[in-house]
Amino acid sequence: MSFGAVSTAKINGLVLDGARQAELAEFVAVASRDRARAEEYAREHDLEIAHDSYEALLADDRVDAVYISLPNSMHVEWSIRALEAGKHVLCEKPMARSEAEVARAFDAAEAAGLQLTEAFMWRHNPQTHRLQELIAEGVIGDLRHVHAAFSFRLDDTANIRMRPELEGGSLMDVGCYCVSAARLFCGEPERVQAEAVTSNGVDVRFIGLMRFAGDLTASFDCGFDITPRDELELVGSEGSLYCDDPWHCRVPIIEWRRGDGETERIELAAVDSYGLELDDLSRAISDGGEPLLGRVDALGQARAIEALYAAAGAGAEITIEENR
Repeated sequence: MSFGAVSTAKINGLVLDGARQAELAEFVAVASRDRARAEEYAREHDLEIAHDSYEALLADDRVDAVYISLPNSMHVEWSIRALEAGKHVLCEKPMARSEAEVARAFDAAEAAGLQLTEAFMWRHNPQTHRLQELIAEGVIGDLRHVHAAFSFRLDDTANIRMRPELEGGSLMDVGCYCVSAARLFCGEPERVQAEAVTSNGVDVRFIGLMRFAGDLTASFDCGFDITPRDELELVGSEGSLYCDDPWHCRVPIIEWRRGDGETERIELAAVDSYGLELDDLSRAISDGGEPLLGRVDALGQARAIEALYAAAGAGAEITIEENR
């Protein structure tokens, strides 16, 4: 499947590297609003085609699907434009901060008969699948609580993550992974509470608490003004499963912390999550099936993010059904 990149964003490098490990996908084109930049980027990454506008890339019949890596505020607009131009879409996370906007994008995909998926690469990694298997096997008893963290230092106020008009903020950038994990293992949240510390018009630190059916709970923290951390712990009635590298999965190791105080390390082979993500979409395009992350998951993700922002803004618990 031939892909084109809509923009020359830094994240593209990881996805292009992943494509070299993919079995079914390859990148052939890139678009920038600056022709010199597009041509330079194409040379750097050994791409055949360089376009000096996003519109030109969408009109190129040599491209089957596009990867949208524009700022958050442009994700839905350009996903819809790509779908209306006949391209399948891999949209970088998070697709949007409102459920209604995500629904618009998937309505466009369904109207065009094309595939659209949200790019949470960690969901495709064997480490994540193994965590799901271990929970299903009951190795920690009944799952009770999920805790996640993702943070790094960001002091550059010109960075797109720090610009409110581009839908920046730590929840949108890194906290969305924590929300994705809570939803994967607990289902869809029923109630949420949150606190945000803001600067430059965006949340530079965000703490969330979610309540799910069956007395399941989840908590997370994320931020741009605290030390780098990335971790996930699934806590059960008889032990827990801990990952020190849950999102990038560069060193896939699961610590099984048993209730008797013993710890067992479960080591897995490293696999490029971005390549797996591209192959998943390519497979769905080829066989007409569903990608791993389709409409239902993307709507649930946006619904939770929307409710968390509402809770932080109101300083009160939000019941999600009331927030929809």
